[in-house]
Amino acid sequence: MAGKEPSGPRRSHPGSGRRRGRNRPRGRQVDLEALEQVRALLGDEPRRRDLLIEHLHRIQDRYQVLSAAHLAALADEMRLALAEVYEVATFYAHFDVVREDAAPAPDFTVRVCDGLVCEMMDAQGLLESLPDVVGRGVRVVPGPCMGGCDRAPVARVGSRTVVRATVDKVSATVRGGEVEAELPACKDYGEYLAEGGYSLLRECIGGVLDREEVVEKVSASGLRGLGGAGFPTGRKWQIVRGYPGPRLVTVNADEGEPGTFKDRYFMESDPHRFLEGVLVAAWAVEAEAVYIYLRDEYAEVREILSRELPRLAEAGLDAHVEVHLRRGAGAYICGEESAMIESIEGKRGLPRHRPPYVAETGLFGRPTLVQNVETLYWVRDILEKGPEWFTAQGRNGGAGLHAYSVSGRVAQPGVKIAPTGITVRELIDEHCGGMQPGHRFKGYLPGGASGGMLPASMADLPLRFGSLEEHGCFVGSHGVVVLSHQDDVKAVVRNLMRFFKHESCGQCTPCRVGTEKAVALLERPSWDEPLLESLGDAMADASICGLGQAAPNSVRCAYRYFREELS
Repeated sequence: MAGKEPSGPRRSHPGSGRRRGRNRPRGRQVDLEALEQVRALLGDEPRRRDLLIEHLHRIQDRYQVLSAAHLAALADEMRLALAEVYEVATFYAHFDVVREDAAPAPDFTVRVCDGLVCEMMDAQGLLESLPDVVGRGVRVVPGPCMGGCDRAPVARVGSRTVVRATVDKVSATVRGGEVEAELPACKDYGEYLAEGGYSLLRECIGGVLDREEVVEKVSASGLRGLGGAGFPTGRKWQIVRGYPGPRLVTVNADEGEPGTFKDRYFMESDPHRFLEGVLVAAWAVEAEAVYIYLRDEYAEVREILSRELPRLAEAGLDAHVEVHLRRGAGAYICGEESAMIESIEGKRGLPRHRPPYVAETGLFGRPTLVQNVETLYWVRDILEKGPEWFTAQGRNGGAGLHAYSVSGRVAQPGVKIAPTGITVRELIDEHCGGMQPGHRFKGYLPGGASGGMLPASMADLPLRFGSLEEHGCFVGSHGVVVLSHQDDVKAVVRNLMRFFKHESCGQCTPCRVGTEKAVALLERPSWDEPLLESLGDAMADASICGLGQAAPNSVRCAYRYFREELS
């Protein structure tokens, strides 16, 4: 009957968000002051989902941490569920998410690298000593490899890198007040132009060169992907071109492999040679946009690229393609191409199941060319000097040139541009000034943390794709870490496995649980070889991506080549 109250107790609708006696909706409420702060920081920037990580960086750069109030305000401003914002913010190591009742944000966060080479150079002692020296308001925490293995130990104070760090150097940097990135000397746009830079690109976009001709020359050079996988570059360009547009290009500048820092070297010293390679590749595959995904530890490189990219736009050199610079947030897994694409889209960096491969369905669901910085660096030389010039540079059966990141116990660590196929003994003697005084060559990692470990008795093997697999190793990104008689193999293996445990994305059980269990087993006084071998088999066979598949390599190599040191 109209106007009559229904009988029985009154109940709220399940989706109404209200309960009897409560007059506000469920969930975290948006603080108006925090909302205004977020809006001021974002300004006119789009509120698109793919910019979520960029916006999180803006907030943390300003306030040092990501507070609950700011995360709720950001979710409201971007029209995202709060859970979506939290899952991204808590996934990446460089985002500091704090509770509402947490202590005030520190003035600075000092991160001390605890990667293998930094540990070899006594980073642990630095970590233990710093808190008593830097004073209150400064937080000191360990951090995974920062791409400065040639200058170990390394620390980060705000956005400034402190190389060959000591307690005095770090504390002096903290006392210096406002901490900004110190830019290394590099070849800028004017210098690059003066030596003939961008003539190749102008010939491409001006119709002097044909796309098919360019792709054929790259193929003939034998250039391969130098991020670690080694897939033939020209073939990749052909595959991407074979799918209907619109197409995209992504540049993997997130080299997180411990022992690898060659991309940093190229971008710091000669960024426009790399950028010209990027623009030529985009032209060759007829891409409409390029996304450069840069490692967050490389704040100095970010400043360089942020300064130099607008000069390309002013000259009209990027008229054929949009160029976007995206910032990582501390996740080794984003070196895997599909995880990197997920991160560019503003998500957690979880590797995708394949097929489809990213060449067909990549960034934003479009055909995508993924290339590493060093690969693109060589494009100009190959096209100007000819593929024959490049292939003639090899040694010991190799073809071409590679940038080897050499660190550890050598006298002169650094990036060494050398013939493909050079041996580690030749690298040490010809390019590194021999071993450090007082150190005898004992072994080496030929391909960073994931590439396995070999003894000095096998120092005459060529360092090139396909040459080390029969020995249980691979060259990967060509990060060579040299060990001496003063280095404990068991400590090396434990350090590497702790890194993989920390960097596992957690998506698949074999990697997530396997790395955790492996660390626990390796920290025991005596190692259980059958159990470690069984665990390694499960990780290698069943992990989704290369992280879990390669994590057991150092354990296997330790038993295969350094067994006498494991008892």
